Amino acid sequence: MMSVSSVQYTSVRNEAHAILSRLGVPESAFAGEGLPASSPITGEVITHVRITSPEEASATIGRAEEAFAVWRTVPAPHRGEFVRLLAEELRTAQEDLGRLVTLETGKILSEGFGEVQEMIDICDFAVGLSRQLYGRTISTERADHRMMETWHRSVYVASYLHSIFLWRYGPGMPRSLSPAAIRWSGNLRRRRR
Repeated sequence: MMSVSSVQYTSVRNEAHAILSRLGVPESAFAGEGLPASSPITGEVITHVRITSPEEASATIGRAEEAFAVWRTVPAPHRGEFVRLLAEELRTAQEDLGRLVTLETGKILSEGFGEVQEMIDICDFAVGLSRQLYGRTISTERADHRMMETWHRSVYVASYLHSIFLWRYGPGMPRSLSPAAIRWSGNLRRRRR
């Protein structure tokens, strides 16, 4: 049995900072003042969140709008590739990120890992969607290019007539009628006698 005195206490703050450091976050990113961010596990303050002024918020929103205007011109398959790379980064850092979620939210460790796994799953899902965007246009790999779904009314008429002829004549439908109904050129050939 382990004695209480042999258990070493690690500061939640120190552990969170060590994880963030391993993930490449510089020490300068931690604000010395502002709103305190504390861990629900111990109540210990992990760091402070810098307060943003309304002017800084407006400038940030403006930069985000400019970035969006550029981002939306990138073909969806290329955006999907970026999201795939993001998922790979999440997989690489999954253990550290899961532990960080636990320290920041107070969730049990398996739930912290689950939150990160959910981000990875959403990225994988989004990558698939980048190749199969639903709707009347389909993205291609070329910028400013798309394939577009176009419905021609004659196809509907041909399909309808084809169905009627199949119902009326069954498998014995005249051969000269079936191709004409399918390709619909505006007139149907008459049945040969």
